[in-house]
Amino acid sequence: MRLIGAGSRPDRPQVDHDLIVTVPNILTVLRFMGVPLFVWLVLSQREYGFAVLVLVVMGSTDWVDGYIARRFDQTSKLGRILDPMADRAALIAVAVTLAVAGVVQWWYLAALVVPDIILATASLIYFRSHPDLPVSVVGKIRTALLLLGTPLLVLSKLQIPFTDVYFVAAWTFLGLGLVGHWIAAYNYFWAILRKGKDLQSEDDGGNG
Repeated sequence: MRLIGAGSRPDRPQVDHDLIVTVPNILTVLRFMGVPLFVWLVLSQREYGFAVLVLVVMGSTDWVDGYIARRFDQTSKLGRILDPMADRAALIAVAVTLAVAGVVQWWYLAALVVPDIILATASLIYFRSHPDLPVSVVGKIRTALLLLGTPLLVLSKLQIPFTDVYFVAAWTFLGLGLVGHWIAAYNYFWAILRKGKDLQSEDDGGNG
C-alpha cells in the first residue's frame, strides 16, 4: 500500500472542488480540536499515556483524510489549504506544550517555528494571504517523521519498559523530520518568490 498519495486513482484526474463540508475537512477540524485536549492532558493532568493516544489519533487522521479525499473524489480548494495549516498548527502547538512541560528543549521549538515565520512573512509580502502551493513530497515525509517522533518521545517519559529505545527512535525521527522541515522550507521559499514574481509580471503586462 502506498503511504504517500494513498487513494490516488490514475484513471481519474484529481480536481479541487469548491466544497466546504466534506469528510476530509471534518477530520481536519477534528485534528485541530485534538490540540487543546493534548495541551490539557500534558500541562494540567500530566497524563502522558492519554496524550500519546491523542497524538496517534491526530496523526492517523492526517493520513486518513488524504486517502478519503483522493479515493472518493472529495478533494477541495479549502482542504488543500486547511490540511497543511492544521498540520503546522498542531505540530507547533504540541512542540510549545512539550517545551513548557520540559519534555523538549526550546531550541526544538525554534527549529520548527523559524522557517514557518520566514515563509509566512514571504507569503504576506507577495500574496497578502496563503500562497496556495502544492505540498511537496519532502514536506509530506517531513510531517510524517515529526508525527511519528512526537508520540514516541512522549512515550519515552512513561514508566514502561524500553523507554531508552523509544527515546532514541523518537529523536531519530524528529532529527530527520527537522532536516526535512528546513529543506521543505527552503524549497517553498523559492517557490513563493517565483510565483510572486510571475504574478507581478502578469500584472505589469496587463497594465502595460
